[in-house]
Amino acid sequence: MNEDRELAVRDWLPRTAALLVGTLALATAFIAAYVGALHQPTPRDVPVGVVLGDQRAQQVMAAVRARTDKIKPIEYDNPQAADDGLTARGVYGVLASGPDNGLRLTIASASAPAAAELVTQVLTQAARQASLPLQVTDEVPVEGSDPRGLVPFYLAAGYVLGGYLASTALGLKTGTAPVSLARAGLRIAALAVYSIVLGVAGATVVGPILDVWHHDVPAVAAVGALAVFAAAMVASAVQGWLGLLGTGIVILLLVVLGNPGSGGIYAPEFLPDWLRGMHRWNVPGLATDLIKSAVYFDRRSMGWALTGLVVWALLGVLGLITATMFRTHWRARRATRAAGARTTAPDEPTTDG
Repeated sequence: MNEDRELAVRDWLPRTAALLVGTLALATAFIAAYVGALHQPTPRDVPVGVVLGDQRAQQVMAAVRARTDKIKPIEYDNPQAADDGLTARGVYGVLASGPDNGLRLTIASASAPAAAELVTQVLTQAARQASLPLQVTDEVPVEGSDPRGLVPFYLAAGYVLGGYLASTALGLKTGTAPVSLARAGLRIAALAVYSIVLGVAGATVVGPILDVWHHDVPAVAAVGALAVFAAAMVASAVQGWLGLLGTGIVILLLVVLGNPGSGGIYAPEFLPDWLRGMHRWNVPGLATDLIKSAVYFDRRSMGWALTGLVVWALLGVLGLITATMFRTHWRARRATRAAGARTTAPDEPTTDG
């Protein structure tokens, strides 16, 4: 009895220690990522459009750039191209010559209120120093019920959380890797239906229930469904290949690094260099950008975010299918070897009575 207990303890201790060490590492990374990224946001190279040949606006922008790197001028060939850059979310504002020998600043606070405020503050001071009147117009204002522009981020975070939790729950219940391609197809179908339902639920909460947005509920639901499905399939693929270890990696990618790197709480230009471009390829960042585009901007601003989420979803589907095929092949080979070993085993000796 004592030997059995000792064997059980020796078997339990390594697995428990590994789980606790992994959890400790994730928690420490969570603290480091969030505090490191968000404790002291420092804007740098926030893009502002200016038209080539607009000497008054260009002179002011050059003077600003000589004093600080907070704002970065982006040059456009003509006013229409600059306006398109604003509505396509290429820049946070456009500075141009205005009436009465002054300046006109057009911003889009829906992109990121903090960035729009910074641009307005810096250029208002620059115009005052140049003794030029400045007229500010918010072309794409953030919703009054979401003055800090945080709802797209929190909604995207909820969608991503729901996606990987659903994948993890199915993995714990039926195994991280399906036992056959038919089961893999059923899991993909189940997660697709779940994604549609959660997409509609999230859009309903921020729309009719909480009354944050009064429009574009179907578009938000469609974006949400895609975000949930992308997160669920990425999680399923990683867990299918790596098992329980894959769950920790999924949390690291989608939560620990994904949320602070999404540029949701602050504009990407406010984040440290190591997180600044992450929103363009991680699932939470793409989902946040796509929700903003669906609610506030035109289709031109959707291109990369929509493409990125579709690519992640397809890669996740492919990853789960290949993991299933590999596991199925591995199980079949093991069964064949076991059967062969039983067939070739020597007959046990017999004794005469």
